Amino acid sequence: MRRNAERKIQRPKKHSVIVKSIDILIKNGWVLTMDPQDRLIERGAVAVSADRIVEVGTEDALTASYKAAKMIDAQEGIIMPGLVNAHTHAAMTCFRGLADDLPLMTWLNDYIFPAEAKLTPDIVYQGTRLACSEMILSGTTTFCDMYLFEEAVAQATKEVGLRAVVGEVIYDFPSPNYGPVEKGLKYTEDLIEKWRDDPLITIAVEPHSPYVCSPDLLQKARAIADRNGVPMVIHLAETEREVAEIKEKYGRTPVAHLADIGFLSPSLIADHCVVLTEEDMMLLKDFDVKVVHNPESNMKLASGIAPVPELLRHGITVGIGTDGCASNNNLDMFQEMDTAAKLHKVHTLDPTAMDARTVVRMATIDGARVLGIGDTSGSLEEGKKADIIIIDIRSPHLTPMYNVYSHLVYAVTGSDVVTAIVNGRVLMEERAFTTLDVDEVMASVNRIAQGIA
Repeated sequence: MRRNAERKIQRPKKHSVIVKSIDILIKNGWVLTMDPQDRLIERGAVAVSADRIVEVGTEDALTASYKAAKMIDAQEGIIMPGLVNAHTHAAMTCFRGLADDLPLMTWLNDYIFPAEAKLTPDIVYQGTRLACSEMILSGTTTFCDMYLFEEAVAQATKEVGLRAVVGEVIYDFPSPNYGPVEKGLKYTEDLIEKWRDDPLITIAVEPHSPYVCSPDLLQKARAIADRNGVPMVIHLAETEREVAEIKEKYGRTPVAHLADIGFLSPSLIADHCVVLTEEDMMLLKDFDVKVVHNPESNMKLASGIAPVPELLRHGITVGIGTDGCASNNNLDMFQEMDTAAKLHKVHTLDPTAMDARTVVRMATIDGARVLGIGDTSGSLEEGKKADIIIIDIRSPHLTPMYNVYSHLVYAVTGSDVVTAIVNGRVLMEERAFTTLDVDEVMASVNRIAQGIA
């Protein structure tokens, strides 16, 4: 017998790495997830298959696990959820600069309403395409629209590839689109039916405001929304004049008036909410109404400053919107974030008010929650829709970077966005559009502007 018998050598087992095929892998960037843990992944990556995110993690882990049909190098930039413009009137790009430096009611009654009386589906279609171009270039991937001829808005948005909540504005006087209000309600229901279950377009019921909509109309609008399970959108408590008018007519503030007629609900998106009492804020909280802050429009029209820090302290979900280009005059959500943060600091004389992280949340995940899509968009998480933007930080005004949130709110501009993806589809890469000819779009709107002028 051999003194040193042969021993069987135990070799380590080889574990085969299963590499999955995906459509897009975005790598080499700071991944700002906006998930419940607020994860920020240095040298991170995002894997996308079809219209959804399949994994978010480190670049090393994801490049080892996936084989992508398309690889996008973020060049050490910021990979983040696309921005949510929670209130605008997209086709009003055609009226950009038409009637500036006027009070709201003068601006609305003497200029905007008369100009809108001449609108056509084609004007709205072309104006919406221009708005979509502007929003893609500045990092917005989802918007909420209230305007006329919204079928044209939905069609233009769908063709370009953005995500949107859209609805026909309804009020007690005849519309240049549908005529009498009864037809406006039917038009809305027809839109809901036509676009039901569309992957990009959601239809909302959108009475303009308490001062141009009777209680009967508002209750009918609520019934349509409830019956179809869709959101409602309304301008609410935008000016002191509006509040005084509603108080004189109904004996209550606009918010209390809507509560009294049974209009407030968790599916209601209330735009502006500038002039609020403590009781108003309690009602908004009790009914889980969502609010959209439009700081630049409210500043330009001298409507006032919405009590956003107080709304947030009450636990009310608040998003950010640009409003339309006739009262802003752009759709750059990064500029809107910067304004929102600074406005409340100077208004409260508190430099800690509206910190950068809070404002970024308002423009992403909280904006998605306002629109009722927070479960599917607004953050970079496994299973959510792939609505993603990339920001190039290789610029003097973005060097150095100590805090990503501060950079996004106080330093980044819309022109720093280089890539935009919506529903897994690349709409812009390295500032080049893939779904539209922006020169043709601008030429079309310039022709329309000649007629308006």
